[in-house]
Amino acid sequence: MAELHCERRNQRPNIYNSVFYETLVSTLSVIRLKGQADRRLRAGHQWIYSNEVNTDATPLKQFNAGDQVIVETAHGKPLGVAMINPNTLICGRLISRSTDTVLNKSTIVHRLKIALSLRDSVYPEPYYRLVFGDSDGLSGLVVDRFADILVVQISTAGIERVKNEVIEALQEVVKPSAILMKNDGKMRNVEGLDTYVEEVFGHVPEVVYLKENDVLFQAPVWDGQKTGWFYDHRENRKTMQTFCSGKKVLDVFSYVGGWGVQAAAAGATEVTFIDASEAALDHVDANLALNQYEGESNLMQGDAFEAMNALIEEKQRFDVVVMDPPAFIARRKDIKAGEGAYHRANQLAMRLVAKGGILVSGSCSMHLETGRLHDIVRSNSRQLERFSQLVYRGTQAPDHPVHPAIPETEYLKALFYRVHNNMGL
Repeated sequence: MAELHCERRNQRPNIYNSVFYETLVSTLSVIRLKGQADRRLRAGHQWIYSNEVNTDATPLKQFNAGDQVIVETAHGKPLGVAMINPNTLICGRLISRSTDTVLNKSTIVHRLKIALSLRDSVYPEPYYRLVFGDSDGLSGLVVDRFADILVVQISTAGIERVKNEVIEALQEVVKPSAILMKNDGKMRNVEGLDTYVEEVFGHVPEVVYLKENDVLFQAPVWDGQKTGWFYDHRENRKTMQTFCSGKKVLDVFSYVGGWGVQAAAAGATEVTFIDASEAALDHVDANLALNQYEGESNLMQGDAFEAMNALIEEKQRFDVVVMDPPAFIARRKDIKAGEGAYHRANQLAMRLVAKGGILVSGSCSMHLETGRLHDIVRSNSRQLERFSQLVYRGTQAPDHPVHPAIPETEYLKALFYRVHNNMGL
């Protein structure tokens, strides 16, 4: 039996010597990695850094941004197919670990169906992030769904190269009435791509409607931040609602009111919103009206730090304070300055929390670890002589799945603290 087993094993097709592989290599160019540079990819990560490529054997300058290439180890064994951009630090993004798969309409359709099945299994209504980049096997692609309207963001040259295939695949899988390309993000500049916002299918109105936690919203998809809405805090907002009935709430960096309007819908008697954008606060007003809010609402336009200081001087206190700022840490080199901004913001927020009230401290900065955010709030508690208790630790919603080998896909934090005056502890 041992000899028979050995004979059968030797007869098994060898991918490295197969006619198919030779044909594919003749179609796609090859990048070869340096020694040991394949370890992270073998562990599950999908990114290739430019300093990991053997540029003597395979110069990066020979490629065009968006090309698809075969990735080989230092010894010439194929690891899969990747999109390449020779002009960026992350120069490669793995498409597949099989050399017989390229990124085309068929591949995109298949992965969209898998992504859709997850969202449909979790959410009863079609309001969610349909595609979350690397976590859904489509690095550089984000798709948010607002019923039958899709808002798409492309941030890599590889996905931009197959933009038409993406549109066709979305039409086939989701059958939307309209698609908006919201391609104005900062990452496009890094990738050497033009920025633009355009309808590519159907008609997309200035605002679209959605429902989150049974609360209605309008989102400014053309002119708003990112895709116009942030689905990632959905579960954290739902938890926040449990603390809001009959309470006075402050929503800092409110944007269009994702937190504060849900607090109002949960029975808050008074909600104050702070945002730098007058247009965003106009949408807050509209969203309160959509939900027929009859309590008191206060809209404060201006710098959030100045507005919080003004509220402190007025001796205002709130039962629930939500501090969910934009990413203060966009890159690793911003960590020191960004942590300082989180410290100042949370300190001001904590000073505005009434005795026994709730502070919600959020962060969308991937480079700020959850433990570090907790340290910042703990430090503020000691400096202000407050006694704080961590009562809930939240992360991103299921429509923003985390790729277990790509820590960059786990970015969102929401820490809920009950805050008391100094208890002598």
